[in-house]
Amino acid sequence: MNFMDSVLSFAAGGLLHAKWWQIVLYTLVMTHLTIVSVTVFLHRSQAHRGLDLHPAVAHVFRFWLWLTTGMVTKEWVSIHRKHHAKCEREGDPHSPMLYGIGRVLFRGAELYRDESTNRETLDRYGHGTPDDWIERRLYARYTVLGISIMLAIDLLLFGTIGLTVWAVQMAWIPFWAAGVVNGVGHYWGYRNFASPDTSTNVLPWGIIIGGEELHNNHHAYGTSAKFSSKWYEFDVGWCYIRALQAFKLATVKKVAPKLKLESAGKRTVDLKTLQGVITHRYEIMARYADLLKHAARDELAKLKPSRQPGNADCRWQVLNRARAWLHIPDDASLPPDQRAELDQVLAENQSLSTLVQMRRELIRLWESSSASSEQLLHDLQAWCQRAQQSGIASLEEFALRLRRYAA
Repeated sequence: MNFMDSVLSFAAGGLLHAKWWQIVLYTLVMTHLTIVSVTVFLHRSQAHRGLDLHPAVAHVFRFWLWLTTGMVTKEWVSIHRKHHAKCEREGDPHSPMLYGIGRVLFRGAELYRDESTNRETLDRYGHGTPDDWIERRLYARYTVLGISIMLAIDLLLFGTIGLTVWAVQMAWIPFWAAGVVNGVGHYWGYRNFASPDTSTNVLPWGIIIGGEELHNNHHAYGTSAKFSSKWYEFDVGWCYIRALQAFKLATVKKVAPKLKLESAGKRTVDLKTLQGVITHRYEIMARYADLLKHAARDELAKLKPSRQPGNADCRWQVLNRARAWLHIPDDASLPPDQRAELDQVLAENQSLSTLVQMRRELIRLWESSSASSEQLLHDLQAWCQRAQQSGIASLEEFALRLRRYAA
């Protein structure tokens, strides 16, 4: 084989001359390692301090992210912390409620880059991130160098097809993390917790994005190192954390509290109940949202449209539209026309009006920052008593269950 043939052979297959399935497997493994680095190191450890990593492990993650993404730890952490601080409000760096789902899903990386140039964001939210010599002199200063080295490695291993491998690596985090998690994770999915935002769990099996699919669980308990909550949910990022923990390479600092219910025979509301209600308030409000949804469905069944248009048909149509907004605790955030229709529905339906009013009172209980424990306990006891005297069977059952909560 002459020199030119050798060059062409190398360009076609690189050093490995790998088969197509080996190249695909390599790409999937490399991108998965990047996902693990983002969720374990950047997100759970650096941004939220849910766990501490051994310095050597933390540096391996930093080095890998420098090679495969070019992201700077302080920038990513700052932007993510700001997202939680300003979630769904003006200042949120990547909310689909503000920018639209299309822009966040397909151009989320641009929003990230724009915010990374905001010095105020970095100064305010970037505290506690790595600031050693190698971070200042290499990782943060020469971000392009890392991904250029990765490109050279891919080309060396696989020849020209290595460029495609590298392109997939570069697009993986911008699409899945900046696009899917930040976009779809606030737009579509299911909710275990009625956190004060639009966060959703995209899937109950967090494998592709390392557990980040369980986004609503994360927003409910932001500092938890574990994202899964229900028995059927799977968080692969937590599996890696547990493995590191087994080798004493990670220390878990906080996980979400487990729901504890006392015996069904409990009838008293005590300080233990109060602590449980406040601790599990997002789970409680998710159950209350289901209660409202079923109540609205029952009312719709009573107002089932007839073949002849009439007043009942008009009420059915208004209620059918308004039931989509009943789960929103803060109806002041609704547009004026939607709020007007919701007010109309509540004025015409005593049971729904009672349910909404009781929810407002329950929310005020845990939002009260100045009341003493004794006053809050008295308010909770009074709320449960009114609920059980409401004449609404579902609300009475809800109050009975509320008495069983414990911290």
